[in-house]
Formats: sequence, C-alpha cells, structure tokens
Amino acid sequence: MKRFSDLSERTGTGVFARLAEKKREAEARGMTIYDLYVGTPDFPCEKHITDAGIKAMSDPENIKYTLLDSPGMISAVVNYYKSRYGVTLTEDMVASCNGTQDGMGHIGMLLANPGDVVLLPDPGYIAFETSAMFARAVPQYYRLTAENGFLPDFSSVPDDVLGRTAYLVLSYPSNPVGAVAPPEVYREAIALARKYGFFVINDNAYSDIVFDGEGGSFLSYDGAAEVGAEFFSLSKSFNTTGARISFLIGNPSVVAAFRRLRSHYDFGMFAPVQAMAVAALTGDRSGVKLRCAEYKRRRDALCGGLRAIGWDVPDSAGTMFVWARIPDGAGSSEEFSLRLLERTGVMCTPGSSFGPSGEGYVRFALVKPVETINAAVAAIGKYFA
Repeated sequence: MKRFSDLSERTGTGVFARLAEKKREAEARGMTIYDLYVGTPDFPCEKHITDAGIKAMSDPENIKYTLLDSPGMISAVVNYYKSRYGVTLTEDMVASCNGTQDGMGHIGMLLANPGDVVLLPDPGYIAFETSAMFARAVPQYYRLTAENGFLPDFSSVPDDVLGRTAYLVLSYPSNPVGAVAPPEVYREAIALARKYGFFVINDNAYSDIVFDGEGGSFLSYDGAAEVGAEFFSLSKSFNTTGARISFLIGNPSVVAAFRRLRSHYDFGMFAPVQAMAVAALTGDRSGVKLRCAEYKRRRDALCGGLRAIGWDVPDSAGTMFVWARIPDGAGSSEEFSLRLLERTGVMCTPGSSFGPSGEGYVRFALVKPVETINAAVAAIGKYFA
C-alpha cells in the first residue's frame, strides 16, 4: 500500500479533536461539562448582520461563484480602517480569505521557500507553525515569558537566524497568553524587517477585546505597509466565527500575490457572506464595546475566583482567553487538563499545544456567562480541596 506524504505524517490529530473526544466520554458518564477550551464566542451575531446575509441568499445570482471580492466589501474595509484605526488604505491593499486560519495556513507558501526560517511567537497560535510546515520552512521561535510580560525579546534571536528569516509573525492581543503589546514592539519588528529584509505578518484578531485602553492596528505604525500585512477578522468582534470573514490587509505586493495564490484553491467568498461583512463594517458598532465589557467581567470572575481558591492566575490584558500556570506537581499540561476534565468537568486547553514554552500552562476561554464561570470555579475548588 502506498504510504502518505511526509507532510501528512507530520500533521497529527489536533488537540481540540482529542479534547472533544474526552468531552464526549465525560458527558456519557453524566458529568456537567464547563466548556472553556475552544475560543468560539457564545454571543449571538447581531440581527442587522444576519439579515444582510438572509436577504442576499434570496437572490439566485448570489449562490454562484463570486471569484472576486465585491467593490462594496473592499470599500467597507477601507472606510472601517480609516474610522476605527486611523489608517488610510487603498483598494489594492485588501483581499478577503475564508477565515484567518485559512489565510495564515497558506501565507507561508507565499512568503517562504523550503529551508527558510519563519520566526514565530512561543507560545503562539497553532496555525502559525502549521503555515511554516506547509511551506516546508523551518520554524524558529522568540519566547514569550511571564518574566518579560509575555512580550518578545528580539535581541535574543541570533543574527544568523534573522538573516535567514522569510517572515515574522506578530500576534497581539495574544492568543493564548492574553498580553497586549506596547507600540515599541511593532516599531522594533518593523525596524528588524527593514534591516534583514523579511516580511512581518500580524494576526489582529482581538483588537476589539482589550481591557485597558483600545486595541489598534500594526498598519498604523510608520513603515508597516512597506514590510508587511495583517490578518483582520470579524469573527471575534462581530460573532461571525462560522461565516469565516477575514482579510489580509497591507503591502500591495503581498496582497496581490495572496490573491493569486488563493485563486488556485478557492472560488471567492460566498456573496451572502460578503453582504454580512459589509453590514458589520458599516453598521452600528456599539455592541462591540458592550461585549468587550462582558469579557472583562468574565475575566474578573475567572481570574479573581481562581485566586480566591488558591490558584494564582493573573488577569489577562486582552483577548477572550486566560493563561494560567498549572499548580506545582500537577504533571504535564495535557495530563493536568485531562485530570481537571475527569474530576471537575471543566475543560481547558493544555499549553503544550501552543508551542514548547506553553508547557506548564493551560488556557481558558471566556466563552460562558459569569454564572457558569462561577460554577466552574466552584468545581475547580473541590479539585484543590
């Protein structure tokens, strides 16, 4: 029998699938499950957004391949970036993709050759490493440590690594660690990209979930569009996760190359989804701030509650996640996650799934109401008793 490719052999079952199987087993035993492991917002998508999609569905022409982004959607992105971030874009700086995970998964093929270095945050979101793997590039890491506020220390990256880097991934507000970066991080990344001739790709999924101040855009910094681009998603801000609405925005040459690459594996964003994107970007945004405030209340309930029962978990600064160092003597992060599920019904994601430096931590997602989070904390309290 013909064996599968080496790349296939390197892509094992994802951690979320493994945890889902354990969840099913626990539910079969009659346990109450507190599902805090997958970052899917529990808020409903706002009516004006879903109505736009339903209306578009009624036109038979909208059920066909789109092939291209509609001028109305591109214009909506351009205007949104100006009003929300103060960033002036041109239409050739915007291209859609079916979710940032899809876009990030393919960006490595665009920017890196086999053997090139891709510089990634550690801990960092799983798709960053997958993108490098698909490009047959070599992932190298800049560590994010509690001692440094989970911010990058680029001075620790050797010159020879920087010289072989094809692109650097930034991701703030950060999934999984919940940190928010100051302007100096972006300015230093831009300076390094200029010096060593690599690109910067910024994952900007959580700019609307910042608990002190307001999130921004990588593209607001001088020189950013010369050296890179960012993925901008509607999933978390507007609760449209299943619709997979995301954009690559920035350097026109990168965007044009991305658009060409995508034309080989995709026939364009579904027209009703494009209509939803326009409605979200041009409609009332007051709900975005209300949801951010609710995420903050959930963070306070979880982090404050865990500290009250003796688990010293610091407050996250942004995102819909909390990053918690596991108790001493609790085994590996995966062992602890599975034990916590089996004993309490509380689900979290082992930190090891986010890179080598994630070992020793777990990630909680703030995707349940405060009352449910309080019940989850009480269940964890029995574990610690």
